[in-house]
Amino acid sequence: MSFCQSRCWQTVLALLVALGGPLAARAEERPLRQIVDDEIKAAWQREKMTPVGRASDATFLRRVFLDLVGTIPTYEEARQFLADTDPKKRAKLIDRLLADPRYATHQTEVWDLVLFGRNPAGYDATRKRDGFKKWLADKFAKNEPYDRLARELLLAEQEGSELFYVQFSYQPEEAAVAISRIFLGTQLQCARCHDHPFESWTQRDFYGLAGFFVRLVVLDNGGMPRGTRDSGSRRFTIGEKSTGEVLFSGSAKEQKPGRKGDPVKPKFLGGAVLDEPALPKGFKEPRPGGRSMPKPLFSRKAKLAEWVVSADNPFFARAAANRVWAQLTGRGLAHPVDDLGGKEGPSHPELLKALAEQLVAHKFDLKWMLRELANSQTYQLADAGPAKDALPRWHEQASVRPLSAEELLAAIRVATGYDASRRPGEHLPGAIEAWVERYFGEPNNGLGDFQGSLSEHLFLNNSGEIRTMIQRRKGNLAEAVLTSTEPWEKRVDRLFLSVLSRPPRPEERKRFVAYLTSGPKPEARVEEAIWVLLNCSEFRFNH
Repeated sequence: MSFCQSRCWQTVLALLVALGGPLAARAEERPLRQIVDDEIKAAWQREKMTPVGRASDATFLRRVFLDLVGTIPTYEEARQFLADTDPKKRAKLIDRLLADPRYATHQTEVWDLVLFGRNPAGYDATRKRDGFKKWLADKFAKNEPYDRLARELLLAEQEGSELFYVQFSYQPEEAAVAISRIFLGTQLQCARCHDHPFESWTQRDFYGLAGFFVRLVVLDNGGMPRGTRDSGSRRFTIGEKSTGEVLFSGSAKEQKPGRKGDPVKPKFLGGAVLDEPALPKGFKEPRPGGRSMPKPLFSRKAKLAEWVVSADNPFFARAAANRVWAQLTGRGLAHPVDDLGGKEGPSHPELLKALAEQLVAHKFDLKWMLRELANSQTYQLADAGPAKDALPRWHEQASVRPLSAEELLAAIRVATGYDASRRPGEHLPGAIEAWVERYFGEPNNGLGDFQGSLSEHLFLNNSGEIRTMIQRRKGNLAEAVLTSTEPWEKRVDRLFLSVLSRPPRPEERKRFVAYLTSGPKPEARVEEAIWVLLNCSEFRFNH
């Protein structure tokens, strides 16, 4: 090829790339997992970091089970996976877990805490949220696109969805704080009393967002105004008035007794004031009553829901992508997970942008994104290395996180084989669910904070409920070990695989065998061995 021909082809190729031709298309067709790994590796090079190696099969197995289905693998699941020699077994396991019914259950637990926290305000929202969880679980079982799920949640018109607004009953400011944080990744609470000191948000921005919620009315018992009746099976609906404004009276230091303030029109965060039609002349607001409330002449709630999930919203996709990333890696690219405008800014801004764009391109399919992230080399890194931070900013090694209360109880049930030994209709022993939630329910503030407490240590050490779940009974782990005819070395292997999802190290196997065979009746020692493994710090964390 001549020099002129070569230059001609170079020009053509450059034009194809510039115009979005085949080469550009192929570049954009990189799987998300590859984009993730490329961006993370680029940061390592820039920061002059040496990453740790790939996680062992056992470490990956425990991590991916907890992250995708909220519990640990059974003995058989662990044994089969570790014995499998298929080089694609990790990808196959990820697919299998995402198709497992436990996936929807776990996502429901994760998002229930995102939406309500461990202790939401108001008595009504702290009651058992069975109806809401059923609604949410159905969405995840159907793999409902996240934008549609968020829109339906904000509309609160489907049975079960309305409880989200109940926690903010007649508190539009609290609703503005929560919705900006959860769905927009924006911490707006500082602008409630004064203009934000570090960001561009003003008090009028805050009250403009609160204006979308000021007309909401919580009705219970099929439409009676909240508080008129109290029964054990209340059902809520969300009504909306046609009148009512948020009043703004200036910053906290400007407040004066008796000053009511000026009405503030609803305003989209960082956008325009809501274009709202004028009310008919002489309009009078109907009073709530009976079993329902008339629809408003104009629904601010509907306009907000439409804007939150719209393509024009600069926050929604980024906030969602950051939250999904944090769910699998322990920390957001923007950290804390619900503060996209934090002082440090995103650790990997181009990666966050790519995650958001890909999530939009794939129609907000959360399951698709979880699959891509779990298949990345970044997610599958080992968790042991030189990094001292439990949640490394540059992801040079995997994060270590404590199990949530729900995960811990589910893991205890799997490890002990308790569910396999339960009789029909039998309930968990005592008040163990309440105790585990009490002692292991915090934190879930998006910061990754963790401080082990004396209370949780004492509970695991002394709980009669835990002892009951360990005790030998037909079908559980203690029974399987005691009735086995295999050598004690193999039985110790079963103990470790069942509880810690890994085989014992040689010195561990030797010491456990010596202890378990040190007397003629091993039943009590087997139960003690299970208790020891449940109480070790390794069981408390996701590695």
